[in-house]
Amino acid sequence: MTSTMQINARTIPTKHHSIPSNEWRTRVDLAAAYRLTALFGWDDLVFTHISARVPGTHDFLINPYGMMFEEITASSLIKIDLAGNKLEPSPHEINPAGFTIHSAVHEARSDAGCVWHTHSINGLAVSAQAEGLLPLTQTSLFVLASLAYHDYEGLAVNEEEKPRLVRDLGDKSVMMLRNHGLLTVGKTIADAFVAMYQAESACMAQVRPQAGGGMLTRIPQAILDDIGRQARITTREMNMDALVWPGLLRRLDRRMPGYEL
Repeated sequence: MTSTMQINARTIPTKHHSIPSNEWRTRVDLAAAYRLTALFGWDDLVFTHISARVPGTHDFLINPYGMMFEEITASSLIKIDLAGNKLEPSPHEINPAGFTIHSAVHEARSDAGCVWHTHSINGLAVSAQAEGLLPLTQTSLFVLASLAYHDYEGLAVNEEEKPRLVRDLGDKSVMMLRNHGLLTVGKTIADAFVAMYQAESACMAQVRPQAGGGMLTRIPQAILDDIGRQARITTREMNMDALVWPGLLRRLDRRMPGYEL
């Protein structure tokens, strides 16, 4: 049997012509999500994960454990069910902690088209702060409008943690896993990406002024309460698939091509 360490994306033949078009589109976007994670510097070697629901099913796609994020292709992604069973042949295994977190959210949230989890440095830093994310920047307001917290219980390999994780997440789109990192949920992969981009940016914009040691100015609650309405105006109520995702794919095509294989 070929070991995970001997496999890379170039050894995996494309599955494009053997997979339904709607699943293939999801695979391409999810592979792009992994490449974007590497491009933005949010990856943690091979130890975080992004999942996407296979359209029309309860199954989901996740990364092959041991493959660097900049290597992942549409064909290398692994399809599993909610019990963690691989639904197609793959020389790779999956990250057990990835399965615990992602299966819990996909099973509980019918709107969870994508679940994105990172151990980014800024997200980790703020997740260790007792007050969590503070209303210090405009970007932080987008996150605070739909933010949950989950206390650290060790590596996420315990099935008994799943109901507590789901309970704490509720209907929010961002969750700070205390002492652990960030998690976002989106109806689409683009939605989950934008939520993660905003969460990581807000965390970065918090730790930098804190390092300066000066007094910080918090944004009033009244402004936070109105941020949803203001955001709808600035985006012209366009979804992220139309507004942001096409440009991100063009950036990947220039800098890190091959995800669509």
